[in-house]
Amino acid sequence: MADPVSVLVVDDEPSFREGLRQALSREGFVVHLAADGEEALEVFRAVSPDLVLLDVMLPRLSGIDVCREIRSAGPTPVIMVSARNEEIDAVVALEVGADDYVAKPYRVRELIARMRTVLRRSDSESTSAGHNEGQIVIDDLVLDHERHEVSLAGVDIQMPLKEFQLLEVLMENVGIVVTRDSLIDRVWGYDYIGDTKTLDVHVKRLRSKIESDPHRPERIITIRGLGYKLVAASER
Repeated sequence: MADPVSVLVVDDEPSFREGLRQALSREGFVVHLAADGEEALEVFRAVSPDLVLLDVMLPRLSGIDVCREIRSAGPTPVIMVSARNEEIDAVVALEVGADDYVAKPYRVRELIARMRTVLRRSDSESTSAGHNEGQIVIDDLVLDHERHEVSLAGVDIQMPLKEFQLLEVLMENVGIVVTRDSLIDRVWGYDYIGDTKTLDVHVKRLRSKIESDPHRPERIITIRGLGYKLVAASER
């Protein structure tokens, strides 16, 4: 029998924490709680949860800063939550590595569905990343499946799992337009129910790491109305 999934719920509202603890416990999750950003990191390091539900607005250390710390430690899935429902919150959350963003108020059933989707996607990506072998080499850009490493001109690039998967799809289809829907299906899964801006945010982050000038990209080209294309030097 598989071990139960552990979830760290981080929110400064006691009623919200307790209500979510009860709801998730009924669904079979093991729930850990934290009331502020610093406590969140302490609990995260102590219990190594399978998923983190993280409020944006927190005392002592913001949810954005907590997400950065969690992402620097590894690929643990993070779903960020905010009561402000502002687009800038969602964009910033995704830019710092969150896997999904949910605005309050929301239905608990919807939240749990998103949690399960993120967890399935994370398990699938980790498995595929661990079994792929060989390398893809496009000019001075090298992606190593087996080692889960990317280098540019011989310099290693730190790349979270989703960015790695996105770059992998683009490099496998060098010179070919990959539609937005295809990229979302390949990287986030066909059952992804989050905001499609997630793709654009991840492309922006990729460009910041592999382009000489991210504002005038030459490697990852936007094909308006369709998707993106990775272009080799010989085609530029």
